[in-house]
Amino acid sequence: PHENLRIIKNVIILGFAFMVHFTAFHGTSNLQSSVNSDASLGTFTLAAIYGSLILSNIFLPAAVIRWLGCKWTIAISFVAYMPFIASQFYPKAYTLLPAGLAVGFGGGPLWCAKCTYLTIVAEAFTRIGGRRDGQKSDVAVVRFFGLFFVFYQMAQVWGNLISSSVLTHLTGSSGESSPTNSSNMRDVSAICGSNFCPGTVAATENANLRPPEPRHIHILSGIFLACMVTACLAVTFGVDPLTRYEKKRRSNAAGLSGFKLLAVTLRQLKERYQLLLLPITAFIGAEQAFVAVDFTASFVACGWGISRIGYAMIFFGVANAIGSALAGALTKITGRLPVMLGNLVLHSCVIFWMQFWRPEASSGLIYCSMAALWGLADGVWLVQVNALSGILFPGKEEAAFSNFRLWEATGSVVTYSLSPYLCTSTKLYILFVLMIVGMMGFSTIEVMEKRQKKNPPNEKSFELVAANE
Repeated sequence: PHENLRIIKNVIILGFAFMVHFTAFHGTSNLQSSVNSDASLGTFTLAAIYGSLILSNIFLPAAVIRWLGCKWTIAISFVAYMPFIASQFYPKAYTLLPAGLAVGFGGGPLWCAKCTYLTIVAEAFTRIGGRRDGQKSDVAVVRFFGLFFVFYQMAQVWGNLISSSVLTHLTGSSGESSPTNSSNMRDVSAICGSNFCPGTVAATENANLRPPEPRHIHILSGIFLACMVTACLAVTFGVDPLTRYEKKRRSNAAGLSGFKLLAVTLRQLKERYQLLLLPITAFIGAEQAFVAVDFTASFVACGWGISRIGYAMIFFGVANAIGSALAGALTKITGRLPVMLGNLVLHSCVIFWMQFWRPEASSGLIYCSMAALWGLADGVWLVQVNALSGILFPGKEEAAFSNFRLWEATGSVVTYSLSPYLCTSTKLYILFVLMIVGMMGFSTIEVMEKRQKKNPPNEKSFELVAANE
């Protein structure tokens, strides 16, 4: 039907806008720990982003979405990210840290609005197609999230391709000079990878970790700022508001104000399912922070050079998109739990590979392979846990997704904050333990859901209405 095509169009444009916007954000943030390395300023800027994101997720999403609606929340939140790119022209503590805070405060409403939008249009898509089966709706939610994340994760590809291409072209070479003599190659093996410890003399004297010239960063930042403006315009003029698909089906946050809005998010923590999702959600934030700061610095930059970070992270982005697509397709065939268990095995293997492998300066293909496998696993985690948050809490999407972003951000900010003080080997062990605990919670939800399926819940209230012009 025409309406279903229109829904797909909205999802595609939304995915495209996020791809272009986060091309700029990822391309910039992946370089922070290496480019703005003095006093770990880049890493603490990322910590500021995710620290403010915690507050943002508690106080802002329900209020902002109720005030602006999902579409305009997304468009305006995009604008809040722009100072972060602009601050790269003059990277000082008093420019980077406030800009990082602005990103965090925009991020809470942004991601909550995106998740709510996708969940409700997925239900609309199912109902318009004449399918009233709740399980069909669940599959549509997973597939829409999968389609969205295919676009979103490609931002890693374009952002890193742009950053590495610009930096290598401007430096007139393929990057910083790599160690060539046997002594330096032994140094790479001794101080990089899981052996990397930030702030040590060996790390600070590594020639591979020398930042690019400021004018090169300025050119790169100008390109990325244009990307963010384009994304904002795409949402403004290309995406339909949710009033087209939502009338009776209102958020429980509607009508609340002030600190009562905080209660909507915190009350959600009384839900057993929400509590069981917290560890795996925190793990997703932690493993993404590890890739952005620790993998890029301790593996790629330390052993291969800063300008090559982008090339390795391209593999992360491509595999991330593949993982997102596979998550939706495989879930339709096998169900959620087998997909998640397979992903647990994959990610465990990558963690222990990183733990025990000794880097070499000439091991570019291995750095890229590690990034790809990590990206594949991350794509599956993202789609499955995001989709499950929408499926488990119908009518409470704002509160559920606000909690998702809250605890994901908590995992990230703790990882960023500890990053300058812990060696990479310690971080890898912490990630593994958190992943196991998270998977135990997820598996418990699956068992409880199967028992509850014997007594199907009432169908969700939904009605297609004419768009309010």
